[in-house]
Amino acid sequence: MSDPKSNKNETPLESRLKRLIASAGPISLATYMTHCLTDPDHGYYTSRTSIGAKGDFITAPEVSQLFGELIGIWLLAVWRQAGRPTPFHLVEIGPGRGTLMRDMVRAIASAPEASQALHIHLVDISTSLKNQQALALSDTTAPIDWHETIQSLPNAPLFIVANEFFDCLPIHQWVMHSGKWYERVIGLDQDGQLAFGLGPVRALTTPLANPHTNQLADPTISNTIPEGAIWEQSPAAEAIMSDLAQTLTLQGGAGLFIDYGYTDFEYGDTFQAMRHHAFADPLALPGEQDLTAHVNFAALASTALHETQNNANNNHALTVPEPVDQGTFLLALGLLERAGQLGAGKSLAAQESLRDAVERLAAPNQMGNLFKILAIVPADSQIPPFSNS
Repeated sequence: MSDPKSNKNETPLESRLKRLIASAGPISLATYMTHCLTDPDHGYYTSRTSIGAKGDFITAPEVSQLFGELIGIWLLAVWRQAGRPTPFHLVEIGPGRGTLMRDMVRAIASAPEASQALHIHLVDISTSLKNQQALALSDTTAPIDWHETIQSLPNAPLFIVANEFFDCLPIHQWVMHSGKWYERVIGLDQDGQLAFGLGPVRALTTPLANPHTNQLADPTISNTIPEGAIWEQSPAAEAIMSDLAQTLTLQGGAGLFIDYGYTDFEYGDTFQAMRHHAFADPLALPGEQDLTAHVNFAALASTALHETQNNANNNHALTVPEPVDQGTFLLALGLLERAGQLGAGKSLAAQESLRDAVERLAAPNQMGNLFKILAIVPADSQIPPFSNS
């Protein structure tokens, strides 16, 4: 392994990672992501504001208020079908600048009994975003609590939303080489710069079948897999989903999880970096650009279903419907109708802006198909677009 070589353009975190690798050897992709995103001093999410036109990416809530309002309407319906538990504990994991929560609360406030019962909870590790969240929610009269982890949430029915949260959780990658799976690692090349490489041979956990399609890709059957194939797993995402599903099953409530990803097990490299609204080299400028991977919704659905079935004898029977595309979800909740209401009597420019927002949120070639939505809902609920199968 080469000695690390510094250059004047490298970030403080890059220098530290090079020293770590030089002394202890290559690190996993998951370790690299964890350092880059959550380092207390130089992590991307702990040291900067990344969302919006001046950041590195724009999320659906920043595209239009339509997105958050329709999710708020969905949550209001779920809360009512769950028996109107009071307080109405509304939880957002990874709330960004508070835009989604603000728009959800506006929709929920249309029902006085829900508005009066509302108690807001924001789960976030970013101290730099807390002031922006408080400002976005300055007009609400509902109490607001901030949490660094989900473990400090109330022991009560919870109504949980997470938009673009799971995509930033650390992943591991394995590469098929000469009939064996090797973990993909990050080390130093001959010039002392960060580079991908192959680590030790690793035993893989055979994934569960997609609970809705029964399709299964078994990474242990190496003779059916082409040379160079990449398999991704996120133990962190599955562990968090397990905790959330178990909490909801024991305490009651519902969950809605929105992210870009896929619904069947498949091979491929989805690890990526975003900087200034463009794709970038994921090994460049550690700590100064967003690192993400596409979410395996089949794995999350299997995990959630396993927890809800294991705890089916509790008072709060839940179900995990088949995930749907974001476009399907928003259109079923009245995206076009709500856009028409907002545009009525407005200028042609305002109406055109609304049409552009609808297109971006729901069109198949934009966010409509790429983004998926997984729900955990009461077993007897009838809330579109999810079936209670």
